[in-house]
Amino acid sequence: MNDSTELKLENAQKEDIVFGEASKADIDELIRLRIAYMKEDFGSVTEAEKACLENQLLDYFARKLGTELVAFVARKSGKLISAAYLLIIEMPANLRLLNGLYGEVLSVYTEPEYRGRGLCTRLIHNLIEYGKKRGLSRIDLSATDDGYPLYKKAGFKDKEHRYRDMRYTF
Repeated sequence: MNDSTELKLENAQKEDIVFGEASKADIDELIRLRIAYMKEDFGSVTEAEKACLENQLLDYFARKLGTELVAFVARKSGKLISAAYLLIIEMPANLRLLNGLYGEVLSVYTEPEYRGRGLCTRLIHNLIEYGKKRGLSRIDLSATDDGYPLYKKAGFKDKEHRYRDMRYTF
């Protein structure tokens, strides 16, 4: 981390912002932040979509949080104000993924009033350290234009595409 980021994090500590991993007791807050992220990323979420998201996320987090999904969070006064998700994926090994394990970063989000304080930088560094300890071969992400500089500073590189990305949608 650079001096600017360290100063921001020092200020965050003065504000009683605590960093850690979310537990199942945080599911309601994780859902709230995920939907806030969706609203910002997609422009809006209808009430019907919100109800579907809440239902699916409640079930998903109850089953996957702490095993296949790790949520790195920042809290202030017990309330989650920032989160970054690491989805752990296991697949058959190949020559670039010898142990078959990698991670994908999802939904990095900070509530607007807490942005610019280095929270996401700290969460991403915590996520990377976790990935190293867990033995992941790599961590992937798709960056927004706003997030791209943060990820570059953290050491992420643009992917080299050997294949064309394709998708079949139902």
